[in-house]
Amino acid sequence: MKRDLQLVLLDLDGTLADTAPDLAAAVNKMRIARGMEALPIAELRPFVSHGARGMVGRAFNVTPDDARYNELRQEFLREYETALCVDSALFPGMNDTLLELEDRGIKWGIVTNKLTRFTLPLVQALSLSERAACVVSGDTTQFSKPHPAPLLHALATTAVDATTALYVGDDQRDIDAGRAAGMRTVVASYGYLGNNVPYQQWGADDVIDSPSGILQLLVDHARPS
Repeated sequence: MKRDLQLVLLDLDGTLADTAPDLAAAVNKMRIARGMEALPIAELRPFVSHGARGMVGRAFNVTPDDARYNELRQEFLREYETALCVDSALFPGMNDTLLELEDRGIKWGIVTNKLTRFTLPLVQALSLSERAACVVSGDTTQFSKPHPAPLLHALATTAVDATTALYVGDDQRDIDAGRAAGMRTVVASYGYLGNNVPYQQWGADDVIDSPSGILQLLVDHARPS
């Protein structure tokens, strides 16, 4: 019999919450200020998982080695910070899933590459600060995902063994980090998914198409191997 699941860790953007509307609004504000048309959210959504690099890269066709990149990135972060939870919200069904985990005595937490200065205000605005067993940001540890350090920090903070935890994410770096940390890994196929390797090739243990899929994994986890 497998050991009971004690901890569910979730990526933030594209897994726990749909933050694309506010991230898109920030970069579109920059485009409009430059006389450019706003891009549809659907066009920007796949780049959200890549943070400022992805959003600025898509909106202005620049890479980190471009002379304009750093200035555009800093402007984007300033714009986003002033309005980071206007239209962002938990994915449909996520709050019910979190409530069910809490009712069952299963801890849940957040592990994201988002910097602390954005993560904590957003988590607070989503009314999750007092509920999460841990919140690990991209600058909490020396390394960010796909390095396992953030997930190992979450395990240490919650005093949970990797064999009794799973990590849910919508980007390949999430799956790579979870596997390196010795955890069961789950793709949130309802998320942003990046724009490169298909998620079926990421090597995850499971795939869910909605937040409620996490609850089914609790049943599966308890079944004999």
